[in-house]
Amino acid sequence: MNPIVKNIPNSITCINLAAGCMAIVAAAHAYDPLWGLMAFQWAFIFIAVGAVADFFDGFAARALHAYSNLGKELDSLCDLVTFGVAPAMIMFNLLAAQQPGSWICWAALLIPVAGAIRLARFNIDTRQTTSFIGLPIPANAIFWIGYAALMSQGVDFLAEWYCFIPVLCVECWLMNSPLRMFSLKIKHFSFKDNAPQLLLIVAAAVFCFTLGVAGLLWLIVFYILLSVAFRK
Repeated sequence: MNPIVKNIPNSITCINLAAGCMAIVAAAHAYDPLWGLMAFQWAFIFIAVGAVADFFDGFAARALHAYSNLGKELDSLCDLVTFGVAPAMIMFNLLAAQQPGSWICWAALLIPVAGAIRLARFNIDTRQTTSFIGLPIPANAIFWIGYAALMSQGVDFLAEWYCFIPVLCVECWLMNSPLRMFSLKIKHFSFKDNAPQLLLIVAAAVFCFTLGVAGLLWLIVFYILLSVAFRK
């Protein structure tokens, strides 16, 4: 295979990594205005760019038949930055801004720790080819984006330890739990075979239209409940 063609998926994966790094930089400025938005809102956007790249690197690998062990490992390393470290830095800096001098912001560092364990287990688990065992790390990032957005809208108790710590523990556990969760891959064009995926897409539109970015938190809660309801 042509070396250039072979490395197209890896190049897209690196866009994911670059977007994750930019999200971390933006998160460090938290509530500072930046290009018409708050810096943490740009962090949301950069994570979204990383998610798009994460989708298309797999799509490109399948379309070009350019699978490789290097690509698999590179994908996990980039996902850890974009969907583990970046949301942790968003939460760290928002909590530090809302709770100056508090220890609670340091607890956010558990997010990438749990994410790293989740990705390492995924790489050696041959059962996760068509579905997931445990909450996928991109879904974890989406949850924290929704949480941060809701917190920034004035829901102050989300920044208190009695709310944040239990939610953090549940999220970290979910990533490494035995719960089977469906993927968004649609293989057959029938409602029966793709009911949970289609319901999730409809829910995404409803939550985001009615609640904005904060609706992403409830979207992931709905995803978890759907996975339990359609568990095989």
